[in-house]
Amino acid sequence: MKIKKFSKKPNDINDRIGAKPIVCYPNNNIEEKNLDILHKARKNLVKKSEILIPPRDAKTFEVKQGEFFRIESVEGPQVGDLNLFNLNNLDEKFYSGKTRALYGTHLSVGDKMFSSFPYLRSLATITWDTLDWYDYDEDGGSVHDVIGTRCDPYTSKLLSGNDYHYCCHSNLTRALVKEKNLNIDEAEKIVHDVLNVFMLTGFTNDTKQYFMKASPVRPGDYLEFYAETDILGALSACPGGDCGSEHSSDTAKCYPLKVSIWTVDQEYLKDFKGSNISNYNRDHGIK
Repeated sequence: MKIKKFSKKPNDINDRIGAKPIVCYPNNNIEEKNLDILHKARKNLVKKSEILIPPRDAKTFEVKQGEFFRIESVEGPQVGDLNLFNLNNLDEKFYSGKTRALYGTHLSVGDKMFSSFPYLRSLATITWDTLDWYDYDEDGGSVHDVIGTRCDPYTSKLLSGNDYHYCCHSNLTRALVKEKNLNIDEAEKIVHDVLNVFMLTGFTNDTKQYFMKASPVRPGDYLEFYAETDILGALSACPGGDCGSEHSSDTAKCYPLKVSIWTVDQEYLKDFKGSNISNYNRDHGIK
């Protein structure tokens, strides 16, 4: 960690520090210009289907382009780990790192879920967030982060020495194996870093380590998305419950999550301009 210092301060230290921060990826050109259209459309949604994600487990769901979907708390405070894929090409999947670079550590209304290279387009746009009132707290914490990777059995083994099979990574892998008929190696390779839905996280002020707090989510709260392409989603109800004390646990109180799919008359979306696959020519300087 950066708090461990072994080198001596240079004589020209004042010339090396104190520069103004520059945003690496200004997102002015990708601001959500369709949000008014989506907000008008969402007033006319009709529920198509819903599924329950059991505690300490995961399920997959499909959303067609032009539909909306919600992840909802139904019985008690519960965190969910979300993976998104292009339904017709599982190699195109949510890219949390680039989404974080574009929007910051936590996502909310108007932010897009960008996909992996070489596609780099929005798979979905967040259209509503009943927890956007939380903002950032005094510790720098907020909800719906793209900084945590997902709890996994490998890190659990490293830190505790135990084999635990109901981490979100394993849950997502298992869902793809059982519901999409992938073999375990195929499934595990495409499970990717997540959007931590409802999770309250940040970095500590002193050591800048990833922290979690009990989520403020309560039954009835939801995060809503608009699908910009046909989507395969996979959602795990984290074994940490509200992640207020621990994760990768059989003792934390856990609850199910609900995923609902919503349709709308496409007339409301006729002026929506979707995100396109990157048109970079992909020669990478090779002549």
